[in-house]
Amino acid sequence: MSTHVTFRQLQVFVAVIRGGAVNAAARQLRLSQSATSQALADLERQLGVALFERLGRRLELNDAGRRLLPYAEKVLNGLDELVDAAREPDGELRGTLHVAASATIGTYLLPMLAGRFSEAHPETDLQLRLRNTQGVIDDLLQYDADLGLVEGQCTEPRLSSEFWCRDEMVIVCAPEQRYAAQSRLTPEELQAAEWILRERGSGSRAIFEAAIRPHVSRLKVRMELAQHEAIKQAVQSGLGLGCLSRLSVAGELERGELVALETPLHLVRDFSLLWHPERYRSPLWQAFKVFLQDAGSST
Repeated sequence: MSTHVTFRQLQVFVAVIRGGAVNAAARQLRLSQSATSQALADLERQLGVALFERLGRRLELNDAGRRLLPYAEKVLNGLDELVDAAREPDGELRGTLHVAASATIGTYLLPMLAGRFSEAHPETDLQLRLRNTQGVIDDLLQYDADLGLVEGQCTEPRLSSEFWCRDEMVIVCAPEQRYAAQSRLTPEELQAAEWILRERGSGSRAIFEAAIRPHVSRLKVRMELAQHEAIKQAVQSGLGLGCLSRLSVAGELERGELVALETPLHLVRDFSLLWHPERYRSPLWQAFKVFLQDAGSST
């Protein structure tokens, strides 16, 4: 016969012995007297043995109760030790944190920030995962990540989110393309152009499409690529226009390998922090989130 003894039942058993009465145990455990009595009765039923002699309103531990008391105390002490082991030493962070980030953040911001945090807290292990925005959301929903960073805002109602920092996206082309000599692209030129874009499901693609939709009825998408570097190479080769974070093309713009184009598009976006509200938020989780908030305010 299987038994389903709970920690609460063992707590009641030991508290009744230490307090000398059911009402004393109920006060100690902040339970009603009826709930305390029920837990004790459930424990005896699960074990298949009476633990007390009932003398009117008094309870006296019988031989079976005395024999089982040390085991109950051992289990409860083991639980206390488990809780203590989960606590961080004062002033010292340790443990592993799984962080999922979308491409721009995960490539151009997060590695540097994670490195700074790890230097300050050498007992920690930050496991970084590069995903598109939908992939980050999926990781959080499936409890495969503790914290997520994405481009744009999250509309998934099962996740908690907050603003992290702001990013500017730019339209870029190769310096040899005719667009490079123009002061500003018109909506007609945006519609006539061929585009090298991120895949659907990425935050960059969603922001770009939302910005260009009022100006262009139909896009000519020549390529969909999952990596920033691949998009930059394709644009540098003259295959089309690209839309990328200024963070990702800063070096190419400075060296003259790409040209940033003026357009009527509003391409400022927010980066967001995401987490699952039902997942445990350890001291390490809380410390890293505060660290990211401080870093985001200065970005």
